[in-house]
Amino acid sequence: MGAGRTPRAVGTAWGLLVLNTLGSAGAKTIVPLPRSLIQMVTMGALVAAFTLALAVDLRLRVRPSAFLFLLTLLLVPSVIASASLESGFGALFRCARLTLFVATLWLLSRWWDGGTGFVRHHIRMYFLVLCSVAAGLAVSPGAALPDLYGGRLVGALWPLTPPQIGQYAAVITGLSVLLLLGRRTDRGSTALVVVPALALLALTHTRTATLGLIAGLAVAIGSLVLTSAAARRFFTWAVLVAAVAAVGFGSALQAWFLRGQSQENFTSLTGRAKVWDALLAAPRTTSEFVFGAGLGDKSFGGLPIDNSWLAVYHEQGMTGVTLVAAMIAVLGAVALLRPPSLSRACALFLISYCAIASYTEAGLGDASPYLLHLAVAASLLAAPAAAPSLPAPEVPRRRVPRWAQRPEVT
Repeated sequence: MGAGRTPRAVGTAWGLLVLNTLGSAGAKTIVPLPRSLIQMVTMGALVAAFTLALAVDLRLRVRPSAFLFLLTLLLVPSVIASASLESGFGALFRCARLTLFVATLWLLSRWWDGGTGFVRHHIRMYFLVLCSVAAGLAVSPGAALPDLYGGRLVGALWPLTPPQIGQYAAVITGLSVLLLLGRRTDRGSTALVVVPALALLALTHTRTATLGLIAGLAVAIGSLVLTSAAARRFFTWAVLVAAVAAVGFGSALQAWFLRGQSQENFTSLTGRAKVWDALLAAPRTTSEFVFGAGLGDKSFGGLPIDNSWLAVYHEQGMTGVTLVAAMIAVLGAVALLRPPSLSRACALFLISYCAIASYTEAGLGDASPYLLHLAVAASLLAAPAAAPSLPAPEVPRRRVPRWAQRPEVT
C-alpha cells in the first residue's frame, strides 16, 4: 500500500495543508492584505489539498491509525457543541474545515510507511514560510520588528506572529539536526536550514519554542545515544556549548529570556494566567462541560486562551480533552515501545515539542500546525507496508531426448 514511489502530488498536498494552517490574523503587513482574501487563500488551499489527495487515492486506500481514529472522534463533540450556534455560524464553518482537514489526512495516510518522507515535506514547506519572513525583514525591518510586538520578529509579507515564526523555526531545526545525525542529509544542507532558522528564532524571543526545541532534542537524541555514535558526540558537544554559554553569556541569555518584562508579568505568563483563571471560574451547563461551547477563535472574553488544554475544554469539553490526551498518549506509548531508530527519534521530538508547547499555545483541538506535527509523528511510527508477495516462478520441465530415455522394462 505504501510501497513504491510517492507521487509528487502528495508533497504538494502536504504543503497546501501547511498553508491552510498559517492563519489569517497577525501583524500588519507591508502591503495590507484583507482578512477575507487571506481566508479565501487558506480555505482554497485546504480544498485543493483534499482534491489532490483524492485524485491520487481514488480507491480510498488508507492506513489504519489510532491517531487518525481519535482525531476523527474529536469531530463528534465539535459538531454537537457547534450545532447549538452558541459560538455563531462560524463554529459550523470551523467544523466543516476540521472535517475536510481530517479527511485529507486520512487520504494521505496511504503513504505513511515509517519513513522520513513527510519529515522532508514538513521541513521544505516551513523553510519556504521562513524565507518569506526573512524577505519581509530584508525589505522592511521596521514592519518586521514593530514596536507593537516589543520589537519581536513578525511576518511582514504574510501576517505571522512571533510565536508562529518561533514554532516553525524550532521544529525544522530539530528535524534537520536529527536527519543529520541519522545520516539522511549532509552538513551543508543542514546548515542552510538550521542557521537562518535559529537566527529567526532568536529574533522572535519566543521562549516556548526555544524550550520545546531544547527539550525535544534532548528526548530525541537521548533515544539514540545507545545506538548512534553521532548522537553521543552531538550530545557531548551540546552539553559543553550549553555550559560555556551559561557561564559566559548568562546575563545576556537572561535578558533575552525575560524580554524586559517585570517579575509579576513573567510569573503570570504575560497575563495568560488571568485568562485561564477566569475561564475555569466561569459557570457551565452540563452540556458545555461535556461537549464544550463549540469551535471558536480560541479566545475567552475577547482575550486569547493560549493553552491547548483549556481551549479544548472551552470549545469541546471534557470529551475533547480526553480524546486529545489519548492522541498524545497513544503516540508517545507507540514511540517508546519501538526500537531505537531515526524515525522514532523524530517522532519523539515532535510529540515532546507539542506537549511542551500545549501549555502556552492553543491548537491541539482544531486544524493547526500542531496537528500536522503529530500527523508527521504518526507517519513515522506507522509500520512499513509489506511488499506484495509474488507467486514462485514455474520451473519449466526439462525435455529429455528420445535417445536418452530409458527403455521400459516389461
